[in-house]
Amino acid sequence: MQTATEPSPVLTTRWIGNKTAQRSKTFDAFFSWATFVASWGTVALLVWIAGQVGWASREAIQKFGFGFIIGTDWDTNSDQYGALPLIYGTLVSSALALLIATPLGVAIAIFLTEDYLPLKARSFFKFLVELLAAIPSVIYGLWGIYAVIPITTPMGNWLNAHMGWIPLFSTPSSGPGFLPAAFVLAIMILPTIAALSGSALKMTPQALKEGAAALGATRWDVILQISLPIAASGILGAAVLGLGRAMGETMALAMLVGNNNQISASLFAPANTIASLLANHFGEATGLEVSALMYLSFILMALTLAINAVAELILERTGATVRHF
Repeated sequence: MQTATEPSPVLTTRWIGNKTAQRSKTFDAFFSWATFVASWGTVALLVWIAGQVGWASREAIQKFGFGFIIGTDWDTNSDQYGALPLIYGTLVSSALALLIATPLGVAIAIFLTEDYLPLKARSFFKFLVELLAAIPSVIYGLWGIYAVIPITTPMGNWLNAHMGWIPLFSTPSSGPGFLPAAFVLAIMILPTIAALSGSALKMTPQALKEGAAALGATRWDVILQISLPIAASGILGAAVLGLGRAMGETMALAMLVGNNNQISASLFAPANTIASLLANHFGEATGLEVSALMYLSFILMALTLAINAVAELILERTGATVRHF
């Protein structure tokens, strides 16, 4: 028999439920506020970084203006600076690396997601691919010097001697240049492209695969006509992320690209990139050169933003196509 002083079980349960609901409501409000602050904090941080870099480059902007972007000289003695060879080197080396890494990354992703291997073997190979991302950039640079350049140098000299009339082979190989730098960059961005492409391929509904197989489609028919079209937006996103890393890579490029401010169509010509020039010059820069280097940094930020904006537009159109499919 329940005494008068004992609370009712119904009232106790209702009180506990109200208290739990209040705590949940408070937590939801705090979480919503925290995510709002974090989101706008990221935007504010980006604006702050861009503002600081732009303010530090104001002297070079005032002196050179748009001519800095199309200028070709970088002469510290006469304070004449131009960014065109550096922009060209950054874009070309990154594009070459992406051209090499994307097919390899997608092939690896297909190999690791389409049950070609037992589960334990797939996990082992996936670990090896991801391990490439943990290797320091300077190690890649040293490996490029002692392993890649000895291969590309005789190949470049042979191609120049026999097919030098083609602009891509118009110069002999002197060691560092576009091709060895692009090859090492491709290895560096390969884990990103492979991992994200694999995640995109896993999103293909199993029912579609089984239905196609039931209709007589081979495994490669399913991969080429179903899995890859559905995963196209994810693969494109993986390529864009890889391109972003390639454009910002510093140490390996500084060791392999040649650090020569020139524009050449040859794959074996030495060149330079924005990131490698910043690494090589910023520590000793004084006066106007500091502002010119900050101007270069601002240009690199603008290039990255523009590429990501274009990629976002492509992703939206690709996503609409995939949804229609």
